[in-house]
Amino acid sequence: MEYDNPWKEALEVYFEAFMQFFFSRIHLEIDWSRGYEFLDKELEKTLRDAELGTRYADKLVKVFLLNGIETWLLIHIEIQNWKDKVFEKRMFVYNYRIFDRYEVEVVSLAVLTDDNKKWCPREYHTERWGCEHIFRFPVIKLLDYKKDWEKLEQDQNPFALVVMAHLKSQEVKDGQERKRWKLRLMRLLFERGYSRQDILELFRFIDWLLELPENIEKQFQDELAEIKEEKKMAYVTSIERLAKKEGIKEMILEYISTRFKSVPEDISSLINSIKTADKLKALFRQAITCESLDDFREVLKTAD
Repeated sequence: MEYDNPWKEALEVYFEAFMQFFFSRIHLEIDWSRGYEFLDKELEKTLRDAELGTRYADKLVKVFLLNGIETWLLIHIEIQNWKDKVFEKRMFVYNYRIFDRYEVEVVSLAVLTDDNKKWCPREYHTERWGCEHIFRFPVIKLLDYKKDWEKLEQDQNPFALVVMAHLKSQEVKDGQERKRWKLRLMRLLFERGYSRQDILELFRFIDWLLELPENIEKQFQDELAEIKEEKKMAYVTSIERLAKKEGIKEMILEYISTRFKSVPEDISSLINSIKTADKLKALFRQAITCESLDDFREVLKTAD
């Protein structure tokens, strides 16, 4: 269960990105405009009495294809460090149980996150006296991504970071080396221009997998604070440059509107009443760092 929780959360939050990253051909055939639905209760009901059990990170998702057909995707996140002799059978059993219960097309997909290079099951096959079952399923082996590390670092898909964090959690055991990689991944996280919410979600995944000893965790937090400040000030500087070209007041109003969805009339009036460039420049920093409109309003009241 060590890795199940973070994988489950990452898959739920970034399901479309997950499909695009690992199963791009399938991603192209899904009508994402119609949304998707996680069917965890249906999966639990169907597999409740299965002798093979169920994995916590397995997901059942209802999607619609571009041709209008409803399809259920059964996604297995297999997290273990040994060869599972019944994995292929489990894939087959899960698939036919769901089909038998709901009579919908079920596509089974597997992501193997173990560290066994030789194990990569792709089909379940039985045959006796001319009666034959052949069940094949697409498989992703995370270890295969190690050879494309530079490509992962350039990939903007959130699951590139998920894969890097998982691989390093398996590979690196030394505390200081783990801290170095954790900070490197955090730098990538800030450099990619993700939203604040995405940064928090992905940081939680990275933090969960790359756990550090208590004494080294304190070092990590201190160095992470420096990175945050460095990235924040670089962001502020870039906005200030743009503001000189576009007009400082207009840029503040546009930024407030984008961040808080609207610009209240009293805030707009207070901004327009400020005449000096230095005060307007200072307001840029406050617009970026204030947690709420009320906080920004209090800053404005003392600005003039």
